[in-house]
Amino acid sequence: MDQHQFNQKLIDFLASSPTPFHAVDQMAVRLSDAGFERLHEADAWQVVPGGRYLITRNDSSIIAWTMPTRGVLAESGFRMVGAHTDSPCLKVKPQPELYRHGYVQLGVEVYGGVLLNPWFDRDLSIAGRVSYLNQGGDIRHGLIDFCQAVAIIPSLAIHLDRDANKSRSINAQTYLPPILGQTDKKDDKLDFKALLSQRLEANGVADVGQVLDYELFFYATQRPSLIGLANEFIASARLDNLLSCFIGLQALLETDTDQGTLLVCNDHEEVGSTSASGASGPMLKQMLERVLPDSEERGRAISRSMLISTDNAHGVHPNFSDRHDDNHGPLLNRGVVIKLNANQRYASNSETSAIFRKLAADADAPVQSFVVRSDMACGSTIGPLTAAEIGVRTLDVGVPQWAMHSSREVAGTADAFNLGRILRRFFGAEQV
Repeated sequence: MDQHQFNQKLIDFLASSPTPFHAVDQMAVRLSDAGFERLHEADAWQVVPGGRYLITRNDSSIIAWTMPTRGVLAESGFRMVGAHTDSPCLKVKPQPELYRHGYVQLGVEVYGGVLLNPWFDRDLSIAGRVSYLNQGGDIRHGLIDFCQAVAIIPSLAIHLDRDANKSRSINAQTYLPPILGQTDKKDDKLDFKALLSQRLEANGVADVGQVLDYELFFYATQRPSLIGLANEFIASARLDNLLSCFIGLQALLETDTDQGTLLVCNDHEEVGSTSASGASGPMLKQMLERVLPDSEERGRAISRSMLISTDNAHGVHPNFSDRHDDNHGPLLNRGVVIKLNANQRYASNSETSAIFRKLAADADAPVQSFVVRSDMACGSTIGPLTAAEIGVRTLDVGVPQWAMHSSREVAGTADAFNLGRILRRFFGAEQV
């Protein structure tokens, strides 16, 4: 697969994954089609040498792994790649219906560290998971996606806010409820759960009795695209971090190896990762305990394993280059970024960085380094959390991007392709 084909597949994945639930569903389908057996955490497992497996939790986190065909995990360990499925966005409240001056709106919460200004004047749709009672009285869950634009958050005209271009703070409670339509009658109220029931039925769910609850998110409907005079860039929502989920998945599917390999994509990274399905939760640890129930063998396997945590990095914005350390400002399409921080906000160290640099050199792929300015706070990701949870050697890397946490982010088309090439070498490595 060449770079153009790779990026077209990435665009399709991003467009089909408006929420973590949809992303995990897409990944599980592709893995199943490739011969991975879906296990359920409530069932007994029987894993065999050479077996390929996947599990999901909360429909929003996924682990896929392959067992070595020869030898034992205690002697070789896993080559692990990690990412996260969630992105900052606007989440629909439990009782969201609002009526102001004849307009129908939905109340929203801010999920994660959203860059709020870009959400104004966007065509918005709604997607997520709905829990309902079927006609037999059993609880079921279904994914929905309105697909077309159904809402907008219009900006206030500059004539009514003359200082808008100088300073504008956004009140998340009052400024953000999207507008869905109009009603002329006082008693003509929107029954949002009834609307969701209709949407489930439109998606082929025939036995909906009563909608009980939901986890729904607004998303911008503009399709991902290649931009630039030579298509140097990819612009899309949710590049942070579905781009890494796709790259890790593609690398896993394209690697033919006798080694133990593992891909973990956790939910809730953007809100701290503290959940049953987040990187600070027990999902990965419990999976390893079941695959390697003997603590001695498990400890040996983990000591021979390594995790590459893949989450995007801050690329130098040419209009704001002063926000970077002069010697550590990554450029788009100039290589995958090794992320470093003296206070362990990233898990990279000289050992894991050296291994990655060797893998990149073998793949003839460029590498850059990122260190945040010493007078600025540093973000973090799943790397340090996973390292602390299971004790595995870990490295934090990422594709440089602009506009992180915006509703429309930008990355380089060459960087994602090159990270995939490096990860394939990593998955196939005999030793790490």
